[in-house]
Amino acid sequence: MKNKEELKIVFMGTPEFAVTILEKIIQEEYQVVSVVTVPDKPAGRGQKLSESAVKICAKNHNIPILQPISLKDEDFVNTLQNLQADLFIVVAFRMLPKIVWEIPAMGTFNLHGSLLPQYRGAAPINWAIINGETETGVTTFMIDEKIDTGKILLKEKMTIGEEETAGELHDRMMVLGAEVVVNTIELLRKGEINATPQEEKELKPAPKIQKQDCLLDFSMSVFELHNFIRGMSPYPTAWIWLEHKESKERKSLKIFRSTIHNTKENADIKLTEDNRKLFLELYSGTLSLQEVQLEGKKRMDTATFMLGFKVNEWRILLTV
Repeated sequence: MKNKEELKIVFMGTPEFAVTILEKIIQEEYQVVSVVTVPDKPAGRGQKLSESAVKICAKNHNIPILQPISLKDEDFVNTLQNLQADLFIVVAFRMLPKIVWEIPAMGTFNLHGSLLPQYRGAAPINWAIINGETETGVTTFMIDEKIDTGKILLKEKMTIGEEETAGELHDRMMVLGAEVVVNTIELLRKGEINATPQEEKELKPAPKIQKQDCLLDFSMSVFELHNFIRGMSPYPTAWIWLEHKESKERKSLKIFRSTIHNTKENADIKLTEDNRKLFLELYSGTLSLQEVQLEGKKRMDTATFMLGFKVNEWRILLTV
């Protein structure tokens, strides 16, 4: 068993979610010998190169950074091998080739935002809420040749609030995930953890969500659509098509937050208003829309939005 200060770790990640975990590892005084993240990408109107959140964090802590275009690049693999790290940790990164994840003596483990084997895939937080789950959690598992299928190390459960959005759950999960990752490191270091195979039955997937997947499906119930809006908020965001009755101009309306106003059946699907409140009437009930964004405008609460939006001038497009 190595002492804590002798244990060499390589951390791999990209977004803000991974930063919280990296910061916790550093705070606990583990030795992070390198960080691997994505190459800088052009962003914004000026197409200025943008650095990942993990790279910015690593720079702040003076940790060496690797940004390979290809994870199979010979120079990159050789550099990893020469680091002689004991453990690789992956949080919100790319799928690793075997030539990479098999390098460290203690293996490579990943943090996933669900209670595996449920919700394998790129969007576990979103899909858990979309499906109306009341419980989820985080899992650390050893990486193998398939996606999210490796042996489980640790799991920790957490509840999902009735009105909680994917963004809110994401932020709470970062904190819990950091604790679970640190506990996993320590148990692996001490040799006090038994990896257990995942069960392969009645699985709910969590595939990547594309923009076209975010369009509201009005065949769903008012409860399902409410969960869909929560699960897509704040990103990639549920939306509907609107058409101006006179000009025939079409605009998307993003919906970030809703509540179930009632479950009374309606004859049509339409937007209505009452005292600067915006409602989406559905066949199986009515949603009160709390935060929206009309194409070309800023995101705002509906009370503010209604100051400049005339509901009677627009109709919902059910088909395009």
